[in-house]
Amino acid sequence: MSALYRSGVVLLGILSVIDLAAPLYTDGQHPPMIIAVIGSVLGLVSIVLAVFAWRGRTAAAVGLCVVRVLSALTAVPAFWVTGVPGPVVAVAGSFIALTIVGVVLTLAGLRQPALVEA
Repeated sequence: MSALYRSGVVLLGILSVIDLAAPLYTDGQHPPMIIAVIGSVLGLVSIVLAVFAWRGRTAAAVGLCVVRVLSALTAVPAFWVTGVPGPVVAVAGSFIALTIVGVVLTLAGLRQPALVEA
């Protein structure tokens, strides 16, 4: 496992734990409770996948990236829905940006170097 891969999995794992607690920090409006519950379910799935990815399972790492992107997509409406407070939009943007960084690190760490013939 490369350092890139480990860094990406750890970052995505931390985001998963934060997602797991989403129903505890929502006011029911921003994000709506249903989005917070969906985020928690995706966070739980992500934690399981992160554990398997840490153990070196490539399929789990790819699955983790897919689930984290789906979780990030649940935050996108914060940019278009009216009445969303500025700090909530900033947190949503941060989560999306950190998800992109984590996915890129994880997938870049999965790449195997090409064999060079001597």
